[in-house]
Parts: sequence; structure tokens; C-alpha cells
Amino acid sequence: MHAGGSETPARGDLMLARQERQARRSARRRAGILGSYVATLVFLVVLNFVLPRAMPGDPVDALIAQSATNFTFGEESRAALEEYYGVDRPLPQQFGHYVSGLARGDLGRSISTNATVGSELGRRLPWTILLIGTSLVLAAVAGLVTGVHAGWRRGRRSDRVLLVSLLAVREFPAFLLASLLLFVVSVKLGWLPLSGAQTPFSGSFTLVEKTIDVGRHLLLPALVLTVGLTAGNYLVMRAGMVRELGADHLLLGRAKGLRDRTLKYRYAARNALLPVVSLTALQIGFVVTGDVLIERVFAYPGLGGLIFDSIAARDYPTIQGAFLVVSVSVVTINALADVLYRRLDPRTSP
Repeated sequence: MHAGGSETPARGDLMLARQERQARRSARRRAGILGSYVATLVFLVVLNFVLPRAMPGDPVDALIAQSATNFTFGEESRAALEEYYGVDRPLPQQFGHYVSGLARGDLGRSISTNATVGSELGRRLPWTILLIGTSLVLAAVAGLVTGVHAGWRRGRRSDRVLLVSLLAVREFPAFLLASLLLFVVSVKLGWLPLSGAQTPFSGSFTLVEKTIDVGRHLLLPALVLTVGLTAGNYLVMRAGMVRELGADHLLLGRAKGLRDRTLKYRYAARNALLPVVSLTALQIGFVVTGDVLIERVFAYPGLGGLIFDSIAARDYPTIQGAFLVVSVSVVTINALADVLYRRLDPRTSP
């Protein structure tokens, strides 16, 4: 009795010590993730400051070249412009001004338009969120549906056709696909608008008419982005479904007489879905690059067009603000996706 009584507290002490070690490991890991996130943000701030200034060209020269009265700009006028926009200061001073502005929530003033960078981003960011968000949702749905179907019917004709078709479409240049669709659907057939995000002077439209109008402008650019993203979701989902086909829980479900539809969607597809969470977060970083080109082709008034124009004008504050918003958003979404993945799959937690 005495030995058994001493064994129980000892076992309890061991369990308590194990739980404390796990709690400490979890706390260290959370601190490590937070530290990595903060270090990444600091690196992005520095990088967004350095990269625009590493490009050839000068923002004041670009501003003068854009002006129809550039012959009136002498050395004094040029010096005044450089002083006004702060590009005549030493780089450490410029960086200090940039960081202090960020601390106040001030992204500076555009050199090419003289508007605040915050107002420019606020005007264009919603359109980019709408375009990228729509494309990600459509690509996720299309990739999941086709991946589940192909993986469940691995090796059959429908699987081979889907695999070859999506891989071929994935390798087709997005810029070329956008140009072809624009020429055929908008120029030749006239089915959809040629450019923009909404019809000019549409203030008199009703809410339903505005929604339809925005959707018609959105359809082609969202379709081009969706095509490039669907193949990745399809391949990941198909691989996950193939991996699940021989799983023990599916064999047990079949032995219990569960229907194929139940096994397919409630068991196999649910487990195969986890990698798609991480892939969707990673795709955001890639889709931003494609978004710049697509918005340029369709003259869509989002961040892509703003980034393209600001780079051409060597507009340091706008480049810094746009890239900072994009990079911080991508890093934050990936960090949240990592947390969500660990919530969905406890096996990945320490």
C-alpha cells in the first residue's frame, strides 16, 4: 500500500513536469514566432527604403520631364523641389524622417501627384483587394473541386484530362492570356468593358446596377488571375486525396457501409484540405506580381497600376508606401495561416 501510494504522487509529479516543459516550449515557440515577425517587419521597412533609391534615375528629373513647362526649371527651381520633397538630405536623415513618419502613420507625399500616399493607397487598395480576393476564392473553389474529383478517380480519363489541361493553362503567360481575352471578348465581341473598374459617371446607377457594372469590369482580370492559381490548388488537393485513399479511416468507413460521397467529402477531402490553407497564403505573394501586369493590361485602378506608375516616375514615397502595405500584408497573412494550420492540425503543434 505504501509503495503504491508513493508511486501515484510520483507519476502525478512526472505528468505535471511534462506539462510544464510543454508549456515552456510552447511559450518559447510563440516568442520565437513573434520575434521573427517583428524582425521581418524591420527588415521590410529598411528594404522598402533602400530599393527605390537603388534604382537608376532621380525623382525630381522624372517630375521635370513630366512637366509641359520643363524649360522653366532652372537650378534654383530644381533645388527647391529637392528640398521640398526631402531628397537633398543625406540618406540617414531621409531614413530617420521615413521611420518617424511611419510611427505617426504618415507615409509621406507623392512626388508625381503631390497627394498624400495614404490617400492614394486608400483610393486604390479596395479595388486590388476585390480583384485579388475574388481570384483567390474562385481559384480555391475550382482547385478544391477538381482536385477532389481527380484524386478520388486517380488514373482515370477525367483525371488525366484535368491534369494535362490545368498544367498547360498554368504555363501560359498571364500577360498574353489577358491580352487575348481583352482583344476577343471586349474588342471583337464587345461582351465586357474594355478597361477600368466601373463605368464613368455611374453615380445615378442603383445599387444592383452598380454591383453588376463592377462585376462586369471585374470578370476578365479576375478570370486571368484565377486561371494561374487554380492549377496549384488542384495539384495540392489531388495529391492529398491520393494520399488519403489508402488511409485506415477510409477502410473502416467502407467496412461500416458508409456511402462513397460521405467518405469522399467528409473524411478524405477534409484531411486533404489542410495543405491548401498554407498554399493559399503563399499564393498571395505570387499573385501580387501578376496583379501588377493584369491591372496594367485592363487599366484597372488598383495598387498594381499605382506601383507601375510610381516606379516609372521614381516616386520614392509612393513606392515605399505601396510596397510596405503589400509586403506587410503578405507576411501577416502567412503568419496567421501558420497559426490557423496548427489549430486545424494539432499534430504540427509542439
